[in-house]
Order: sequence, then C-alpha cells, then structure tokens
Amino acid sequence: MAGKAEPGGGRLPLLDGWTGRNGGICVLRCREAAPRRPPVASAAVSTCAITGGAGFLGSHLCEHLLKRGHRVICVDNLETGSLQNIEHIRDDGFEFRHIDITERVEIPDQVDFVYHLASPASPIDYLRLPLHTLKVGSHGTHHMLGVAKFKRARFLLASTSEVYGDPQVHPQTEDYWGHVNPIGPRGVYDEAKRYAEAMTMAYHRQQGVDTSIVRIFNTYGPRMRAKDGRAVPTFLRQALQDQPLTVFGEGSQTRSFCYVDDLVRGIVALAESDAHMPVNLGNPDEFTLLELAKTVIDVTESRSEIVYEPLPVDDPQQRQPDISRARDLLGWQPEVDLREGLRRTIEQAGIERLAGASD
Repeated sequence: MAGKAEPGGGRLPLLDGWTGRNGGICVLRCREAAPRRPPVASAAVSTCAITGGAGFLGSHLCEHLLKRGHRVICVDNLETGSLQNIEHIRDDGFEFRHIDITERVEIPDQVDFVYHLASPASPIDYLRLPLHTLKVGSHGTHHMLGVAKFKRARFLLASTSEVYGDPQVHPQTEDYWGHVNPIGPRGVYDEAKRYAEAMTMAYHRQQGVDTSIVRIFNTYGPRMRAKDGRAVPTFLRQALQDQPLTVFGEGSQTRSFCYVDDLVRGIVALAESDAHMPVNLGNPDEFTLLELAKTVIDVTESRSEIVYEPLPVDDPQQRQPDISRARDLLGWQPEVDLREGLRRTIEQAGIERLAGASD
C-alpha cells in the first residue's frame, strides 16, 4: 500500500502490505518509522496491546502510550475502526494486527498491559451490529482476559456509563447498579458491557488476573466519525454545513462531555494504578442537549437553526458522572472545558472531515 503525499511533499508512513501471518492472523507493520521517542523518565517501558486501537478512543490511546515510550500492539478488525485513524503514526514501537477478537486470539509477544477497548460504541453501529456487539462483549472479553492471564498482564476493560441505563440516581456513582432495559434496542450494548464487567471481576477473583474497569462517559474529539450518530459529531457536521441541528425531544436530557485527551490521561492512570473496582471517567459539567446545540452553533459561528424530533427508545434523561473515586485514587480530573474542546476538535480534525466528506 503506497503512502499518501503530505502537503510538504513527504510520504505518510501508511501501514505496509501483508508482511507476515501468525496462525491465520494478518500482521501489518508501520514503515518509514521515525525513531522512538525517549520514554518518560518515571515510567518503565512496557508493551501494551490495545483492542479497538484503530478506533476513535483507541487511536488516541496508541499515540499517548507511544509518546510515553511504550511499545504498542494495535489490534482491530476494522469493523468500526479505520486505518485512517492510525496512518499518521510514525514510531518503530507501533504495530497493527488485523485480528477479530471474537475468534481465538494469539499474541506471541510479551505483553504487560491489555487495554480492551474494542466494541461498536455508537447507537448507529450497535443497532446495525447487535450480535457482533454482544460477541465482542462476551467472547472478545473472554479471549482478551485469557491473553492477560497467560501473559500475566494488567487488564483494563473499557466499560461505559451505559451500564447505568436511564439512571434513577443522579449523578451516577460506581456503586449504583443501574436501570437498564435488557430487551430494548440499546440493550445489546448495555448488557454486553455489564456482562464484560462481570467476567472481568470473575477473572480477577477466581483466576487472580490483575484487572481494572473504567466506566467511560460521553467523550468527544478529533477522529470521531461525522455520521456515527452521537451528539457532538452530529451537531458539528450539521453546524459546519449550516444545516438544521437535530435535537431529540425538547432537548432537556442532559449529558456530560469529556475531551478525549483528558479521558486518555485518566485511562492510563487507572491502568497503572492498583485499583480493581470500576472507576467513572468523564467530565462532571452537565449540559442539556439543547445547550450543547446552542454552544456548537456559537463556536462554529453557524447560521443553523434547531429542529426537534421524537426521542429514541430508552434514551437516558440524565447522565453525569460522580468522579470522586477518580479524584481520590488517581488524582485525576478533566482540564478541558466544552468550548475549548470543541475548538480543538475543529482545529485538529478539520472542517472537511467533520462535515463528513471523508467519513
């Protein structure tokens, strides 16, 4: 696969062709790699396997760990991830492997950390792929826990605030068990993550695997797909084209929006801690979706109007994390406010991609 031309006339180090096979697993390696950056002085160099590494969150996590000097094995079947998210990575400590984790997984390398992020995460994706979503949460989690056990690696499960469902407790603390409809259309994602949490704790308690669980609240930033159905990329796409912004219901339902750099920092802090019980990560600043729509219009200086459509089934009315545990255990809290995060997203992603031209 040839590299793409950069504006300055150089070549992007796209992932090379099929360079090897291991038990039927296709391996892609990054070429024209720049020298690895020196590791952070206080952090030991580790090998990190990241499932879903070519997705929105996964690609940012790959970058973050590489900057800290770690080796990264990016695992993805590209069902919802994209090589476009990782094609810019130039580091000889980075390797992409095309693996479907719902099948048997073999990673012959030494692995110190398993970051299990793989899963369809947007409503459009998990409603389109309900069985695959359930399999990733069950079979995929089982297989990656098996890798962590065999490698004696620290395991981090990327769970979600969706385990709280349409919450009756506000804000949500980690000891709240949730209010979830298991047979509704969103149930395939909610229950896949709840099952994954149960399996992770079972492996910790019975098999002695060193595990951690992060419950991720709404996160946004560059590389979100413009048409993935979530609020921030949808509003940005509509506003940047001066189209009407679609708000469901009266727009009174609330969400809390965390910029991706803040979230990734928290994920790594949790993985490198000794915590085993779930930890909420998200921005506790709460906005109605109507407030979000108005903020997007203001930041983009759009001429868009706001239109209203019926609420989707089981759409949560409130979503706000209590991050006391993250503050106490990790010393973590978000630093980027919504307006600044939106500006960074537009600047780094570019209007063309946010408008969906390359989605």
